[in-house]
Amino acid sequence: MVFTLELRKKAPDFYLKATDGKNYQLDDFQDADVLVVFFTCNHCPFVLGSNEVTRATAEKHCADGVKFVAINSNSVNTKPDDSYEVMVETMNDQQFPWPYLHDSTQEIARAYGALRTPHFFVFDRNRKLIYTGRGIDNPREADKATMNDLDNALKEHLAGKEITIPLTNPLGCNIKWEGQDEHWMPAEACDLV
Repeated sequence: MVFTLELRKKAPDFYLKATDGKNYQLDDFQDADVLVVFFTCNHCPFVLGSNEVTRATAEKHCADGVKFVAINSNSVNTKPDDSYEVMVETMNDQQFPWPYLHDSTQEIARAYGALRTPHFFVFDRNRKLIYTGRGIDNPREADKATMNDLDNALKEHLAGKEITIPLTNPLGCNIKWEGQDEHWMPAEACDLV
């Protein structure tokens, strides 16, 4: 059984409210040569540990036509810290260089097959999936990371090369699904490679 979006599949559309009060959909990013959609949240130690690496990767490739969009799909009933209000506070405090969208129904997380926070999905100009998985190999302690798979995938694609490692296992906290235990996840779901 496939739990997450498969390589070469088209990016599912979305229409979600961001922390700036605006609603965004996939077409709002049509000018991007590469679109990175990633699932994140406010509280996860793997997100908090790697946010600055993600920021640096986004800023590094901004001039190359790469845009990032972050989505929080966690159930507020499971994790109150992942509420829209805390998302707004987080963005006001951190000033990340991407829109931060709220997937309150979790429909978009299901459409993408988001498994963990963070979980990255990289789409080419035609919005076909060319990389999915982790950002770095130690998101909880970024200073100990030895591999930035996201950056490597972006560099190779932008250079017109085939992505050497297009699929990695996402590392982080599982998505907090409504009506499920905080740590619920099918055991084999995150074993993508």
